[in-house]
Amino acid sequence: MSRRRKGRDVNGILVIDKPMDITSNGVLQQVKRLFGAAKAGHTGALDPLATGVLPLCFGEATKFSQMMLDSDKAYIATARLGVRTETGDSEGAVVAEKPVPTGLDAETLEPVLDQFRGEIQQVPSMYSALKHKGRPLYEYAREGIEVERPSRPVTIYELKLLEVRDTEIDIAVSCTKGTYIRSLVEDIGEVLGCGAHVTALRRTMASGFTLADACAVSTLEAMREQGESLDGLLVAPDAALSMFPEQELEGSALVSILNGQPVRISGQPVEGYVRLYGNGRFVGLAEGFPEGEATKLVPRRLVKSS
Repeated sequence: MSRRRKGRDVNGILVIDKPMDITSNGVLQQVKRLFGAAKAGHTGALDPLATGVLPLCFGEATKFSQMMLDSDKAYIATARLGVRTETGDSEGAVVAEKPVPTGLDAETLEPVLDQFRGEIQQVPSMYSALKHKGRPLYEYAREGIEVERPSRPVTIYELKLLEVRDTEIDIAVSCTKGTYIRSLVEDIGEVLGCGAHVTALRRTMASGFTLADACAVSTLEAMREQGESLDGLLVAPDAALSMFPEQELEGSALVSILNGQPVRISGQPVEGYVRLYGNGRFVGLAEGFPEGEATKLVPRRLVKSS
């Protein structure tokens, strides 16, 4: 006897402005219940301390969560100078305090920040969700176990100094996936010679979505209390895939793709992922392989028709 799946079929993406002091999974489960959805997932966790853009995928959109996880991100962070903590943020115990250099201003800080622009090597924090032997690093850290972590290349597209106060600075960061803002702030503090940790972190962009696209959980709760449908807040899965070129298919080519078979199309050769459309709707992602003056499209992620 097959088990009946709990929840209803909900398909699309919802961008939440994650509140502070709750995990990303906590937000996901809360929103999933509000929608009564059978299947949902998030696209990259934010620390409980952090707020901001958290795209949630429902149903068919979960097929593209990895692509969204791999996307560039942007943040605004506040760094407290002169204090190092065990976690790299204000949730951890203080492990060292040093005087902050006097006379810090934009002119003296710019050369320091410039060392972290472009491609850099970064050692992930022991309090990150990065896994070692199947367990997240923060679990080892909580047990007092230090795991050797090789440095990894990340790219800081933009590192802008927003404000300087006595012992705090605000920075805006645009970066590749896998960049740890806590590690970046700690490294900046190391160069300054006084140490630093994150006291506030807000993600302003992820998967091409910004804070202007985000809604609050409290808004969803209010809508449900008033008996309003939440489905109109969802955007289609391809809204997060605009970085890939699109290809319209019809006839036998569309039928073949929908049956999971590769097709060959003429025209400008295309390499990499391609958004596929047919009969006016998004049908999924294919991977393109140039073949002379044509392209072989191999289906990778197809969506079911609603």
